[in-house]
Amino acid sequence: MLPTIRQSRLRFLRLGVGLFFLTCFLRMLWPSSGPESIRLERHMNKHTPRASTVKKSSFDWGKVQFAYPAPPSEPSSFPTSRRQSFPQIQYAFERETKAEATEREARRQAVLGVFQSDWANYREFAWAKDALNPISGTWRNQFCGWSATLVDSLDTLWIMGMREAFDEAVAAVAAIDFGESTAARVNMFETNIRYLGGLLSAYDLSKREVLLNKAIELGDMLYAGFNTEHRMPVDFFEFEKAKTGKGLAVERLVVLASPGSLSLEMTRLSQITGDNKYYDAITRVMKIFHEQQQDTKLPGLWPKWVSMKSMNVSARGSFTIAASSDSTYEYLPKMHALLGGWDEMYRDMSLSFMRAANEHLFFRPMLPDEKDVLFSGNMHIDGNGVPTFDAQSEHLGCFIGGTMALGGQLLGTPADIKTGLKLAKGCAYAYAAFPTGMMPERFHAIPCNPPRATVCRWDEQTWILESHRRQGYQQRLPKGFSSAVDPRYILRPEAIESLFVAYRITGQKELQDMAWKMFKAITKGTAVDHGHASVLDVTSRKSVLDKEDYMESFWFSETLKYFYLIFSPPDLISLDDFVLNTEAHPFRLPARSNVPGSRRV
Repeated sequence: MLPTIRQSRLRFLRLGVGLFFLTCFLRMLWPSSGPESIRLERHMNKHTPRASTVKKSSFDWGKVQFAYPAPPSEPSSFPTSRRQSFPQIQYAFERETKAEATEREARRQAVLGVFQSDWANYREFAWAKDALNPISGTWRNQFCGWSATLVDSLDTLWIMGMREAFDEAVAAVAAIDFGESTAARVNMFETNIRYLGGLLSAYDLSKREVLLNKAIELGDMLYAGFNTEHRMPVDFFEFEKAKTGKGLAVERLVVLASPGSLSLEMTRLSQITGDNKYYDAITRVMKIFHEQQQDTKLPGLWPKWVSMKSMNVSARGSFTIAASSDSTYEYLPKMHALLGGWDEMYRDMSLSFMRAANEHLFFRPMLPDEKDVLFSGNMHIDGNGVPTFDAQSEHLGCFIGGTMALGGQLLGTPADIKTGLKLAKGCAYAYAAFPTGMMPERFHAIPCNPPRATVCRWDEQTWILESHRRQGYQQRLPKGFSSAVDPRYILRPEAIESLFVAYRITGQKELQDMAWKMFKAITKGTAVDHGHASVLDVTSRKSVLDKEDYMESFWFSETLKYFYLIFSPPDLISLDDFVLNTEAHPFRLPARSNVPGSRRV
């Protein structure tokens, strides 16, 4: 009997061990089960080092006495929960095969390797500076000297599991002095999306109090940018004057993206702190955009130049979703998500802009392989109401594929998801078409007739005639492209951003393959001695491309992050849990509740 009992125990032990390893193996292959995000959180937040000593800034922006304080009327209140009926955003991914998991992980490790190498260069040559010059191994401070690359990269370090580097970066951030600036004038837009966005997302992920403390210091500084007669934000503010509390002067005209891209960060700061002054400030601005959205020369869209001084955001006649306008539109469905689906204003604005852009700006290009993809162009309405369409597309406009897909999923408009896919694939097509495998900053294509034609036959003669009349035409341009007005590639993220969002929403694996081709082309073409640098001409066929000695902070915060995430298990920074700002900083979405005022964030 004893041998039989021992044998039974041994069998049970073997079975238990076998089941343990089988479970681990299945978890590795089954991304939808959610272990990646859990393992990462345990790795990054376990044994958290002793809290970094916070060096308070030399000036307390929260104590500024404004010449134009917020009016005494009831301030705007914000919901802090998600509707129970809020839709699922991400695709229900199926179990990976072993081969698929191996390929995906190999790609992800390649992205990680590039980031780690470039981060080591930043750490050696530009530590705590705004940016690295990767050819010369020097640095520059173009964003007030507050360590833009460091702050912008915090959440990427966390997401990539680089705990020691993250801890070191947090300690450096704790010493930033927002009471001093290397620039006399501060840009509200860039400070908001890079610095405030970076601090809030890193706090959302790590819960390090020092990051929240610094976010509040910075949020109070940005709040001072609303110290104007009508509580409209400035584009730039004089740093020393803003400290005095004297009223600031709003510029006569600013680009649409400047006042329209403050909402996500200011709202998240209010959600985390419980102080609604930030949300109240930006809500007053966004209500003006809402009120005038149907009064513009292209109803549903706002012109790319607006006047916050006169609070007129409808008068002018040039329209685009790309440079000067982009993130205003990007933030509309994202604000709907961050507010849990309770605020109908952002739903209305999202649906209106998506309809208008779909009707007036998106076009199918005439291509030699007759590929059914979409680009986005520009529209100008003259003083007589006569429209002129310009089929110029921009890399900055490549975000729109992801935004349309996200908006379609959030708002229950599946046709917009399909449109978003075609837009995302259009930018991937442009990458593949150029000899370097990189897309230029700005180019022209030839719209089909009609612009959204179901069938669009290639006509070489039309392409030749259209190309020769374009400024920026070059004989070496690929067929289908009639100009490369700005042939640079400056490490931009918008194309991979849209592939990532579209992949997480649709589950189409071909989007990962497109991303991999883009990644290989980008890292090969931009590589220099101390990192990766902007390319001056992506139409060139040189073996070594001419470059600019500059590496934008968004190379770390956006481009490499999106490449890493598209090759990660989809529970990592799930779109059902986070919404990402225009600098790819993830903000945690509120919990579900039956009432909008639930305090859990």
